[in-house]
Amino acid sequence: MSDQSTPEAPNAGTAARDGVSRRRLLGTAGATGLVLGAAGGATGYAAAPSTAAAPLTSLGSGRAMFHGKHQPGITDPMQACGHLVAFDLAAGAGRKEAAALLRRWSDTARRLMAGEPAGTRDTDVARDSGPSSLTVTFGFGYSFFGRTGLDGQRPVALDPLPDFSSDHLDRNRSNGDLWVQIGADDSLVAFHALRAIQRDAGAAARVRWQMNGFNRSPGATARPMTARNLMGQVDGTRNPKPSEADFDRRIFVPEQPGRGERAWMANGSYAVVRRIRMLLDDWEKLSLKGQEDVIGRRKSDGGPLSGGGETTEMDLEKTDEAGNLVVPINAHARITRPDQNGGAAMVRRPFSYHDGFDADGVPDAGLLFICWQADPLRGFVPVQRKLDRGDALSQFVRHEASGLFAVPGGAAEGEYVGQRLLEG
Repeated sequence: MSDQSTPEAPNAGTAARDGVSRRRLLGTAGATGLVLGAAGGATGYAAAPSTAAAPLTSLGSGRAMFHGKHQPGITDPMQACGHLVAFDLAAGAGRKEAAALLRRWSDTARRLMAGEPAGTRDTDVARDSGPSSLTVTFGFGYSFFGRTGLDGQRPVALDPLPDFSSDHLDRNRSNGDLWVQIGADDSLVAFHALRAIQRDAGAAARVRWQMNGFNRSPGATARPMTARNLMGQVDGTRNPKPSEADFDRRIFVPEQPGRGERAWMANGSYAVVRRIRMLLDDWEKLSLKGQEDVIGRRKSDGGPLSGGGETTEMDLEKTDEAGNLVVPINAHARITRPDQNGGAAMVRRPFSYHDGFDADGVPDAGLLFICWQADPLRGFVPVQRKLDRGDALSQFVRHEASGLFAVPGGAAEGEYVGQRLLEG
């Protein structure tokens, strides 16, 4: 539920580092907040004509490119269906096996994103479908480097995240050697990719955890608009956009990495992944005004409580007749603003989830929060710390799983993702 929206097109990046001590910045933890994420961005799709002659709808014909400067699934428009899955390398598997696995995965991803069968063992699940804007993204966890004898190539930015006071983390559903993000506008296409990736793992790696998510389908609204989360809030108004001059510096590792970074991460990014449960029964007991005060924006259209439309700049100093701040001091939208966090920014690109109900009928639902940045210490961590210290939303959410992954740059034609690391 961050105050930012998803960008609409890919871009490249450069990131600068200063001499601030990572150890010192990581030294203090404490926080309950979240940065609940943005499903925003809203690239519009025209509704398909109601005619049997159309062999493929506009939704199914969307295609993302596998090869490129950056991996897909970072700045592409949000998709309707998502799967997140982490793997651990099998006992005895090392650098050689990991390289072969990434080669297989990259070939499968390239085929599926083009709307082609996965290979000779294709399951035919998506036989009748187009690419449906499928993206497959690969990343490496902290433990991957020790398992493959590549400790010297582990980036400093991959240092473990600090503990936050809101954490109730299930270690079995956190971290992992390898991470795969799958997104598509058709659920069968997304599942087909998930199954193909899992089968390709073979004896080299086993699934550590897997999570399923969703968003509003493209074309489901009368006009393109920022999406809503499961709390009913317009979610994603202030995400950085590729058109902004400093977008590349904030989101992607530069082509000439600085101190502490690794050359193989050029044009890559870092993904923070959090399973954030929304305590919906408690949230829905609030009045409309109570919910809007927690967020700092109108529920109807996402406009700031200080007035104007969704994209109107929020007036943090505006008061009512009684002299009270119109946007409460602990409102989520106030606290997450980059100008309130030393310019810290990230691209939030999450999926909602619903995993049923517990024995008391309480929904297990919320956000699969995914954010992208050139350095999590200067992106996710400072914002999350500030949320911990006084975000009004913190009493309505619970962080239940967490991961941090280094996502290298895109693969060129004839290459596989991670080749510069594994064969460098």
